[in-house]
Amino acid sequence: MKIESEEKTLLIDLLSENFPNSSKNKIRKMLTGGRVNVNGKVQHKAKTEINKSDIVEILDISISKENTPPPVKKQTKINIIYEDEFILVVDKPAGLLSIATNKLETDTLHSKCVDYVKTSDPKNWCFIVHRLDKETSGVMVLAHDKDSKEYLQEQFANREVYRIYHALVEGNPGKLNGTEKQWLVEDKNLHVKKVKPSFRGAKEAITHWEVIRENEETSLIKIMIETGRRHQIRMAMKSLKTPVVGDPIHDAETNPYGRICLHASSLEFLHPDTDEPLHFESRIPFKINT
Repeated sequence: MKIESEEKTLLIDLLSENFPNSSKNKIRKMLTGGRVNVNGKVQHKAKTEINKSDIVEILDISISKENTPPPVKKQTKINIIYEDEFILVVDKPAGLLSIATNKLETDTLHSKCVDYVKTSDPKNWCFIVHRLDKETSGVMVLAHDKDSKEYLQEQFANREVYRIYHALVEGNPGKLNGTEKQWLVEDKNLHVKKVKPSFRGAKEAITHWEVIRENEETSLIKIMIETGRRHQIRMAMKSLKTPVVGDPIHDAETNPYGRICLHASSLEFLHPDTDEPLHFESRIPFKINT
């Protein structure tokens, strides 16, 4: 079926007008399923602008699937916080890579999420939007389609995503809050070090922090990052002489939880389809006695 637009409008409005008996949710499934072409190109985004005389084509997928075997259910252990047609928000455990490195690891958060989405349809996929260090746990968002991925990554690049972490650190910073501004560089072996701003390849890292609770031995720190550099928070806490508990690379001497005590506790961004602000949280897995 082909539709020629008579005026400038949004793709979802044009489809709704031509399919009055279909819900917005059903129309969005047509889009995410790759069934809508605009001027010969597949279009997934509902709010795509359509100009006068643009040709919108609805692809027919009514071919019988009677002989198609059902997808094999594969067990995946991921904690899903939220999911819709555009995004998948999960609670990443500590000790799991976000995505494979050049060593081609097969057991990663991304691989587990791909296995999960394929249980409903073998053609399904999901895309990494951002990463957490292997040792860090907490909220991560993945995208179900490339358009959503690109829009979310644009928000991260423009520092429009609000990210909160909590860290259990050794000792006390000496004041209740502050901001650490550093210039970091990562070498070919993935080692991160603090350098001068003029150092080749140096990237700025801005970390705001606030003491939530403390005792004589440890402090629970709430952290908001403006930038997303590798080991940024761990380097900032080391600079304060309060390394993250369980992080010997950055001078920690204790490890009561058997892990690095850094957790991505909340994430806030705009939905890639509706532009509505979304806020997700994950329970902090460590505590402090006062």
